[in-house]
Amino acid sequence: MRWTLKSEPNKEKVKNLAKELQVDLIIAKILCQRNIETFEEAKKFFRPSLTDIHDPFLMKDMDLAVQRIETAIANNENILVYGDYDVDGTTAVSLVSSYLKTITSNIATYIPDRYEEGYGISYKGIDFAEDNNFSLIIALDCGIKAINKVAYANQKNIDFIICDHHKPGKEIPDAVAVLNAKQEDCNYPFDELCGCGVGFKLIQALGSKRNQTIKDFVPYLDLVATAIAADIVPMNGENRVLAYFGLQVINQQPRNGIKAIIHQIKKQELTITDVVFIIAPRINAAGRMKHGNYAVELLTEMDFEAAVEFAASIEIFNADRKDLDKKITDEAVIQIIDNEEEEERFTSVVFQEDWHKGVIGIVASRLIEKYYRPTLVFTKSGDKLAASARSVKGFDVYNALLECDEFIEQFGGHKYAAGLTLLPENYQNFKNKFEEVVAKTINKELLTQEIAIDAALELSEITPKFFRIIQQMAPFGPQNMKPVFKSTCVRDNGYGKKVGADKTHLKLNIFQGDNQKTYNAIGFNLGDKMDVVQDKFDIVYALEENEWQGYKSVQLVLKDLKSPKDVYQSK
Repeated sequence: MRWTLKSEPNKEKVKNLAKELQVDLIIAKILCQRNIETFEEAKKFFRPSLTDIHDPFLMKDMDLAVQRIETAIANNENILVYGDYDVDGTTAVSLVSSYLKTITSNIATYIPDRYEEGYGISYKGIDFAEDNNFSLIIALDCGIKAINKVAYANQKNIDFIICDHHKPGKEIPDAVAVLNAKQEDCNYPFDELCGCGVGFKLIQALGSKRNQTIKDFVPYLDLVATAIAADIVPMNGENRVLAYFGLQVINQQPRNGIKAIIHQIKKQELTITDVVFIIAPRINAAGRMKHGNYAVELLTEMDFEAAVEFAASIEIFNADRKDLDKKITDEAVIQIIDNEEEEERFTSVVFQEDWHKGVIGIVASRLIEKYYRPTLVFTKSGDKLAASARSVKGFDVYNALLECDEFIEQFGGHKYAAGLTLLPENYQNFKNKFEEVVAKTINKELLTQEIAIDAALELSEITPKFFRIIQQMAPFGPQNMKPVFKSTCVRDNGYGKKVGADKTHLKLNIFQGDNQKTYNAIGFNLGDKMDVVQDKFDIVYALEENEWQGYKSVQLVLKDLKSPKDVYQSK
């Protein structure tokens, strides 16, 4: 791993902020690195307020969207709330449909089948709307590139409102309203909302016409926080406020579906990390293994006992997903080993026609963890091949795929994750072209995983106040990651050992210099570095609270360790 120290912010600004906030210089430095340089900015950061949530009507077309929905309600029209089958899509559909049902009963939901219809708006979904007399479709977390589908709906006198956050193409669909802050001519102050976040802005706008204030919409924020965490959107600006209050709802008064999941896992207080690794995979498992409708039913269920039953079914889907994920990852690794050529490869592209389409995205992420290079995992989908793409930090896989579009039928996504389909006869040509594009454009340094270090720290500086302030910087996520520290020339007190069923983890008791106070440290998947701890060594870590038999203490979560002779990079 590459250890890189983040660049030093302006020393005067750090000093002034430390004085204004009455915190030590390291805390002030971390804040300045995150562009929090004044008392007011720090106050906004540490004390998020509902007043920091923007006016929804600042978003282009919001007035048109509200007008069309109000007309539909007044005319007793049937409205179909349509969304993608992942966490962002199913939470968005649950949020918008449950709000609209408080106004009108003419609401139904539609989640496309991952296997029959694929991602986004489908012709089958539009036909369903026509057959069942729906004259308005509200599309969530999808639709920004559905030019032909929206035109098809228009021919059938079905209107579309698109609520999306994906990158728009050159042409925008001919919908009644397109809500997407990433449009060049949209002046909304924050363009990193997730799909569920855009859905939230829509109901906020509808509510303002009914004299509802932002406080009336706080109960919906458990869904928004779950989507923000799962979709890995930046955890700053408006997202941070939505996630902050959403996490409070999750921990204090979650809707029955989320309560049922928490009830099963029996965890007291959830962090945003728990949402990412506990709640989100279970919601996702429905669309991956069975159908996204199960997730919407779980998240909109009004009866707790019924929600518990849905959660139990989803728990089984999640267990099945884990088994498949491991099996396919193992098969993909064998393929990579067998197919590696002599020269260095810059990509991993694998294909097997019987791999489960619902888990290829997870498998791509697993392969990134192992080989750390842009990765595509393909499977057979009807008469085409479908793939999930994942990338390494700093490399835009979306742009790389654009370069290969002569071999691609359809694709969409983000900088670090995308999905695509192509014809089987184009697979080999695509694979060669993708390798060629990545080899030509990637900075070779990006193929070694980077650990970005916020600050060097003496262990003695980890005081209760210091740790409390670090905790108050949550919720963490992109653009506001949990601070990472480096401490040099530490030692283990001799009781360090490998732990875990297969001894893959490290458990150490670390001290530094003459200070004999030891700190518990855990290093997941660092068991093979046990030999480094025989002498002095350097560590990179984050801090978290560990509770054992009612006793709480600060624990170092090790990211890596090296002997002191290794060189660090600065950036």
